Amino acid sequence: MGKEKEAAWGGFWRDMFQVGLYKRTQGRIARQVTFVALALTIIIGALRMSDVFGTTGFTRYALPGIVVVVGLWLSFRLVNLPKFADFLIAVEAEMSKVSWPTRPEMIRGSVVVIVTLVFLAAMLTIYDAIWQRLLAWLGVR
Repeated sequence: MGKEKEAAWGGFWRDMFQVGLYKRTQGRIARQVTFVALALTIIIGALRMSDVFGTTGFTRYALPGIVVVVGLWLSFRLVNLPKFADFLIAVEAEMSKVSWPTRPEMIRGSVVVIVTLVFLAAMLTIYDAIWQRLLAWLGVR
């Protein structure tokens, strides 16, 4: 069992330092969207780190820059790890099977949801006003 874990970790680190792409033509959109989401998270985190810890030139610019470069490389490699890439390929394949609503159906559904929310908000406002007056009349508030 120990040798299997060592072999798995060795394969992980070998995959992390490869330059090629795993199944280059499959799941491109899912991989690109995942990479962009990870990259934005890393960049925003590095900017926040620069704001919080940025007292010297190194902690203000160099350290966040290193975090961004390493994070982008790890994000790129992550979306090309065989297990994760196969998962993203399967996600994209399933998304292509989804029956997406047409524009008129989407508009009708959105109108129903918005009208329902406005109605419920109005009802809660009315109930709140009634309970406020009732409790004020009883002297509780």
